[in-house]
Amino acid sequence: MKPWALVTGASRGIGAAVAASLARAGHPVILNYRVNRDAALGVQEAIRSAGGTAELCPFDVADAAAVAAAMAPWLADGAPPIGVVVNNAGIVADAPFPAIEPAAWESVTRTTLDGFYNVTRPLVMPMVRRRWGRIVNVASVSGVVGNRGQVNYSAAKAGLIGATRALAREVAHRGVTVNAVAPGLIETDMIADAPLDEILKHIPMRRLGQPAEVASVVAFLAGDEAANVTGQVIGINGGLA
Repeated sequence: MKPWALVTGASRGIGAAVAASLARAGHPVILNYRVNRDAALGVQEAIRSAGGTAELCPFDVADAAAVAAAMAPWLADGAPPIGVVVNNAGIVADAPFPAIEPAAWESVTRTTLDGFYNVTRPLVMPMVRRRWGRIVNVASVSGVVGNRGQVNYSAAKAGLIGATRALAREVAHRGVTVNAVAPGLIETDMIADAPLDEILKHIPMRRLGQPAEVASVVAFLAGDEAANVTGQVIGINGGLA
């Protein structure tokens, strides 16, 4: 059996699609969510109905103590190894920079950056000792080129890209790869209120991306075929960047 895969923010959107894709590839999947248990149960049921294995694991990635408590059983002696980590959890709190309140800055940056640290740090050394591991971080085109009204989100995702490249250099010689995907405008709840007619004018492909298109790239990066791919940021944005 392939190693377990942990997907944060797996109850909907890109996270749900990634979890389903990894399950189809043969990975038993740990579905993290923060509050939307019903949606997470739906993802779990879909995976199980398709013959896969999925377990729920609720915690807030920004809460270090909560992450540690949730991961403790998976790090205990005799527990099945987690060999794939997909740091997908993220939130937006868009506003012009002068209007970004401290709480909006902190919630966005802590979810992305503290979340990456809190989740990945306890799991990376077991990967190093096993000489195999896959870490995939879900960044954003906003972290590559920036975006008006998203200084907090762009900063968080750019920081995640920097962390990806640095960690990749640290652990490559032990068979652990660290990569990022940088989606553009993907058809999820996160952009439900966006002015799509105007946005599509700026996308060379003139369409939104689909969660499954992101998930397929993540699944590739999590597989043996991507063993020599590390420290990379793969854009999935219809030519936007």
